[in-house]
Order: sequence, then C-alpha cells, then structure tokens
Amino acid sequence: MIRIITYLIVSVFGIVVSFAQIKSEEITIKNEAIELPGTLTYFQENTPLIIWVHGSGPIDRNGNQPAQNVNANYIKQFREAINKENIAFFSFDKRTANKNNSDYLKDTKFTDFALDVDVIVHHFKKDKRFTKITLIGHSQGSLIAMLASKNIDTYISLAGAGETIDKTIVKQIGKNNPTLGEAAQKQFDTLQAKGKIKTVNPFLMNIFAKQNQAFLYEWMQLNPTEEIKKITVPTLIINGDKDLQVKIEDAENLKNAKPNAELVIIKNMNHVLKNIEKEEDNLASYYSPDFPISEKLITTIVEFVKK
Repeated sequence: MIRIITYLIVSVFGIVVSFAQIKSEEITIKNEAIELPGTLTYFQENTPLIIWVHGSGPIDRNGNQPAQNVNANYIKQFREAINKENIAFFSFDKRTANKNNSDYLKDTKFTDFALDVDVIVHHFKKDKRFTKITLIGHSQGSLIAMLASKNIDTYISLAGAGETIDKTIVKQIGKNNPTLGEAAQKQFDTLQAKGKIKTVNPFLMNIFAKQNQAFLYEWMQLNPTEEIKKITVPTLIINGDKDLQVKIEDAENLKNAKPNAELVIIKNMNHVLKNIEKEEDNLASYYSPDFPISEKLITTIVEFVKK
C-alpha cells in the first residue's frame, strides 16, 4: 500500500512538473503598421514549431470571435494538445481581430494576410530554438498559407477549399436557397467582368457591399488547386466528414492537384475541429468551448510533423 501511495504521489508530481514546464511567451510581430500579437508555447527547445494561419473573420489566437459570439476555443484546445506532444505552437490575433489595426484595414487585400504570415515565418526562421516550421492553414487560411509557404518545412491544409471562393460561396448559398444562389452567381460574374458591382442585390449586401468588392475580386482570382501545385515541401491535406462549410470533395480536389500530398479524412470532425457525435451538436460547437477537439486530428498532425 505504501508503495502504491508513493507511486501515485510521484506520478501526480510528475504531471504537475510536466505542465509547469510548458513555457509561454507573448510576442507581437509587426508587418509595418499592422500589429500581430500572439502566444508562443513550447515544452523545450530543439523541437518542431507549428504556426497557425486563421480562417475568415476577425479570429483571435484562441479561435474565437467575441463580436459574433463565436467561442469555440478550438485553437486553444489545439495548442494544449499539441504542446503535450512536445511540439511548439504559435498563433496570433488576425489583423482584423486587433483593434489597434483599425485605422489600417480599409484597403486590406487578400494577399495582405499572406504578407502577415510571411513576416511571422521570417521572425521564427531566425529563432534557432526550433528545428522546423510547419504552417497549418485552416479554412480561408489554407489558401493564405499556400501563398506564404516559401520558407517553411512542411505545409498542412486543414478544412481548406478546393475551388475558387466564388464557386464556394455560390454553392453555400444555393444549398439553402437556389434562387439566391443564382443571384450570387450573377453578382460574381459582374465583379469578375468589371471589377466592381454598382447595383448589389439587397439580400446579398453582407457579401457584396462596396467595401468588400476589391477584397473579393482579388480572392476569386486565386485558385487553391493551382496554388497548391507550387508548394515544394511535404504536404498534408485534412478534412472532417462532419464539416458543414468545406466538403470532402474540396480536399479531394486539392489532392488531385497535388498527387504526392497525403490526404486524411477524419471521421466525426467538423469545421471547428470538434468531435461531433450528434448532428444537433455541430452548430452548437461553434459557440461553446465544451466540445472536445478531435483526437484523431492531433495524432494525424503529430505523426506528420515528427516525420
């Protein structure tokens, strides 16, 4: 009994020490006037580093959008799980999530997000504590990370679209409202032909508002299936079969464009990387941190990064 108690005490003490040794640093990286504050966490030096590239919206370093009541905490959950596997992790507040950047966002273009990532990669390339850099691009970030993949060692597309953004948006709208989907297609056709839309369908104003048009125009010129062909480092493509926003077909399109990439479809994983057993929990998981992150996602990424 004494031996058992002693073993338990030692084990618990070991766990506490293990968690205590996770190092955390608050780092603000600047792309000219743009401030990109983030958190670096790691267990020890001479380990791989993952840099997270966000999806669309004003997402913070933890995967939340307070103004939209999105509180999934999926990046924070990912961070904690990946650190336990002795992999360093850095995520940052996207430029649109930092109020200090508000004066500089008016003319932001899609490729500006890639320039932000370029600056971050350059920062960590000079940091000799880490053995390699992996970019994980989630959702919109999949394409952004493709554009910023020049100085990295491995690339992961996580729930990334496999077609241009106009096709993706038209499909998403048309799924619930075919008539509105057709209207969206006409708006994109006008934008492609003229570079702007004078008369915006009032039911589509949240997408095609004047301040969004230049951003959308540039974005729709970028085809993920063409950009992924330019990547020269080992590539992993991941999608969940419970993803409501990005379909398995998208992942397959990326794989077809880059045959030497590894493709993994994760059962029961949704767009915010949560393990979903009940369909009614899918949307609910966007607004609550209580749903667990996919364990299969973590094991898949750890295996790939540590190769």
